[in-house]
Amino acid sequence: MEQYIVSARKYRPQTFEEVVGQQAITDTLEKAIASNHLAQALLFTGPRGVGKTTCARILAKKINQEDETLKADADFSFNIFELDAASNNSVDDIRNLIEQVRIPPQTGKYKVFIIDEVHMLTASAFNAFLKTLEEPPAHVIFILATTEKHKIIPTILSRCQIYDFKRITVNAIKVYLQKIATEEGIKAEDDALHIIAQKADGAMRDALSIFDRIVSFSGKEITLKIVSENLNVLDYDTYFEATNLIEKRAIPDLLTLLNTVLDRGFDAHHFISGLASHFRDLLVAKDAQTIALLEVGENTKTKYLAQANVLNAKFLLTAIDIANTCDFQYKLSRNQRLHVELALMQLASIDFEDKKKSLITK
Repeated sequence: MEQYIVSARKYRPQTFEEVVGQQAITDTLEKAIASNHLAQALLFTGPRGVGKTTCARILAKKINQEDETLKADADFSFNIFELDAASNNSVDDIRNLIEQVRIPPQTGKYKVFIIDEVHMLTASAFNAFLKTLEEPPAHVIFILATTEKHKIIPTILSRCQIYDFKRITVNAIKVYLQKIATEEGIKAEDDALHIIAQKADGAMRDALSIFDRIVSFSGKEITLKIVSENLNVLDYDTYFEATNLIEKRAIPDLLTLLNTVLDRGFDAHHFISGLASHFRDLLVAKDAQTIALLEVGENTKTKYLAQANVLNAKFLLTAIDIANTCDFQYKLSRNQRLHVELALMQLASIDFEDKKKSLITK
């Protein structure tokens, strides 16, 4: 039986060109190497799963490859040292690292030390590391990576060139997932990949983990229905149906729909907060300038444009206000189901024409 490799490892970028969503940083690093302006201490900071350690490894390999006196296929792996500060955070661990720093590389120009989760170092370990970081030997480059920059002491930060990694956009994650699905021979719906990308919340590693989980369940086909069931998210159709019932003022059907949602294992808070977001997306879909803010798949975007066409902007603003207020007050309510049901009844009772008439009579 062939060993299974998770997508996050199998498709880990090997060059800066393959890194998704961090082009400003990768371009800067490449230019710094080319012009020999690379600092000796770099700090990569940002959310988890956005490519900090990956970029550190690529940079570590690329630094020595720029040495024209060496063969292109030379192995520099023994010039790269990785330390996981989450489990090696004592003074002794840092002292061992400093001993390695003193020894120059046998091949290539630099020794590269990657310290992951550097914020986990103890205060005494930071102090032991400080002098070496302040005056490193010419043959050493330090790359520090962290998700929590605020936990690093200022004296360390002031000695590093800081690179802030950003969350990866939903669209960039979706495009990358589609590329992997094609390579793996998996048929994936655009909307299904979009939900996976949204659920990942800007972290490519999380997106790939979710993708693997869905593939394990569904095999060679990923559909919107399968993803919604597996990730326990309410599908878009539920909110489209709820909005149609609100527009028709079908209060009994609306309450029945809520009951169905609750029977499927979702709580009412999840439903009403999602409905508020749905109204926001409909409002965004009403104007050509803001359609780009609609982060959904192409098929779902068509549905949003169609439903937004038949709804009044004033209705949507009032609906957002009612749903958002219900969402905000949900945890304070003693009877939370009734609280959401009341909000749905208020939504189905919005009538701008009556309000206009009452204003005229006044």
